[in-house]
Amino acid sequence: MKKITASALSAILAVTLCGCSGQGSSDSPSNPDSEEKVYKVAVVKQLDHASLDEIADAVTAELDALAEKNGVKVEYQMYSGNNDASTLQSIGSDAIVSGVDAIIPIATLAAQTMYVAAEDTKTPVIFAAISDPEGAGLTDTDFVTGTSDALNTEQIMKMILAANPDVKKIALLYSPSEANSARPVAEAKAYLDANSIAYEDFGSPTTRDEVIQTVSSIVASGCDAVFTPTDNVIMDAELTIAPVLAEAGIAHYAGADSFVRNGAFATCGVNYTDLGKETADLAFDIMVNGIENSRYYKSYEVMPGGIITVNTETAAELGIDTKVFSDFGEIVEVITTED
Repeated sequence: MKKITASALSAILAVTLCGCSGQGSSDSPSNPDSEEKVYKVAVVKQLDHASLDEIADAVTAELDALAEKNGVKVEYQMYSGNNDASTLQSIGSDAIVSGVDAIIPIATLAAQTMYVAAEDTKTPVIFAAISDPEGAGLTDTDFVTGTSDALNTEQIMKMILAANPDVKKIALLYSPSEANSARPVAEAKAYLDANSIAYEDFGSPTTRDEVIQTVSSIVASGCDAVFTPTDNVIMDAELTIAPVLAEAGIAHYAGADSFVRNGAFATCGVNYTDLGKETADLAFDIMVNGIENSRYYKSYEVMPGGIITVNTETAAELGIDTKVFSDFGEIVEVITTED
């Protein structure tokens, strides 16, 4: 991976003031005369949307709980990179300059950028929600570990067929800028080819507006269903595109439950609150005991999936009975929210 040059100090200061989405610390009392141990953490979201917000909130809540339980203080700064590489580079530089004990990047571009920022100092990077750590170049490294939300693509394909055995063509909606999407899209194509099911590749949008335009093309394409992996660019537009697809009678299957809470039809995936909590546990253990003693040293943890999340409002509009998924695992029913 090429070294990315850090931004100038003025740019770093600007990001710290403008790009930060929030900050906090544990509720442990601060006493200048005490010898209370203090750990500093940078929590870096690739951008703001429901999935990444849920993970970040779970990370900081668990850091607070661990601080109180262990009689230490954890100070964390929350950043959002606005899905912009240069902004993320400045955030990484700022985190290293401020002497953090760990960086927790959420989503692939954030993790890759924090990896580069921490190469010289070997500051521990504990990533969250990386679907393909190997493909992202985040494995077999002595200062990087984390949690993966690797998607069971085959199961989602089978869910599509269970809900509509007569499906003729499936749209693959994803962004080429999302490294998370490459592997599950390839898996989906392999499965559909093996089962002689047609598909159309809509892997072109890189912005929210382009996603909305692409969905108009999907509606006109005659596709019966849409599959989207854990793609942050698509997720950013889900609240807008979900009603368009549902009105057209097209079921949207996605890679995370946050899509479904924003209106997509269904998913089979991990619980992002659990993922955030586990990521914080890993980070705290590494800060206390050293990354070389982590149970996932030079590796990463794959979070268990198998939870079927279905949006009942979308299901009703599509005329699909959620019981069709009873054989796939525990079914969690949600309604559309803007969170």
